[in-house]
Amino acid sequence: MWTLASTLLLMTSVPAEALSIPAKFVKLAGSKTLAHPGIIVIDPMTNQTIYSVAPDVERAPASVLKLFSMSTVLNALSPDLVFGTSLSETADPSTFVLEGSKDPWITTSPFEAATYQRAFSPSLINRMLELHPRLKSITLEYSNLYTLDITALQHYFAGRLTIYPLRVASSEDATTTIASIHSPLLSKIIDFTLLYSDNALADRLSRIAAHAMGFTTDSVGLQAAFEKTLTDLGVSPVGLRIYDGNGLSHHTRVTVRQVADLLLAIRSNPKYAVILEGLPTSGETGTLRNRFVNDAPNAVGLVHAKTGWIDNTVSLAGFVTVGPNEYVFAIVANHIRNLESARQAARVTIDQMLGTIAKPQK
Repeated sequence: MWTLASTLLLMTSVPAEALSIPAKFVKLAGSKTLAHPGIIVIDPMTNQTIYSVAPDVERAPASVLKLFSMSTVLNALSPDLVFGTSLSETADPSTFVLEGSKDPWITTSPFEAATYQRAFSPSLINRMLELHPRLKSITLEYSNLYTLDITALQHYFAGRLTIYPLRVASSEDATTTIASIHSPLLSKIIDFTLLYSDNALADRLSRIAAHAMGFTTDSVGLQAAFEKTLTDLGVSPVGLRIYDGNGLSHHTRVTVRQVADLLLAIRSNPKYAVILEGLPTSGETGTLRNRFVNDAPNAVGLVHAKTGWIDNTVSLAGFVTVGPNEYVFAIVANHIRNLESARQAARVTIDQMLGTIAKPQK
């Protein structure tokens, strides 16, 4: 199992000689399935670029953008942050106040609550019904919660309790708090976001971070927050264009060099260790669980990276183990055909490319 400790061990390794990129890697990089991608491979011990193809061309990165968004989150917020939500009574026996902290991970799913320790919002209403069993409808004043989560709460109690939601700026009507819930540490939420490439979480967390940094929560604020994070980490933000926090926008642009430089920066900074620990592992975990197994079985367990795809893009960026050393790579193929067969062919090609250089530690 790949851990931060194994990464730190690799970081102390001194390569006897530079990685030699095999001809098969180069041939695969130029294949029609990738349609002129951006590719870069860097030795983090020397910061030497081992191989590159169009590394400074701005491209739609798809979910590889989550490396930027989670870096921004950790630049703005503590990994030990806990989001809380509380329900309070008011002077009106049929009006209650639901006050949150923009928890991005509230759920109405018992399975998700039990499996991932997500804050289970129906427990708040259930507690209220225990105290007021005769209520059939309530007015629910809420602040600092997402409207979608309030709608989910209404659906959960449909047929049992009618909830009339009312967004308010503050909870001045609240009197006695009757129940509260909390999500796991922010570090755990980030880990899940990266491992399973959760788009809603990535976007919500990015906007929370932008607000915490003093920016607006629209695309303008996200752009400013991402630029500040890159600058703080010593990575050039030139050419960066951000329209969301999850990479779903086709208008977002980064270069593979920026991706690789970001990975190099967070790799050497313990503040961002959560990101390294949250990366899926080839053939084993998360969005890489089913990759490499058939296409490059020798690389199973040796690639730790963020996946990504949108209509015309397939991307992968992270770290590949090559014997006693570890190399940073970023691959963005953003001109492929908008067909799942074309995207799958691109994934296979990328896996096979990395399979030509991946080697286990001896």
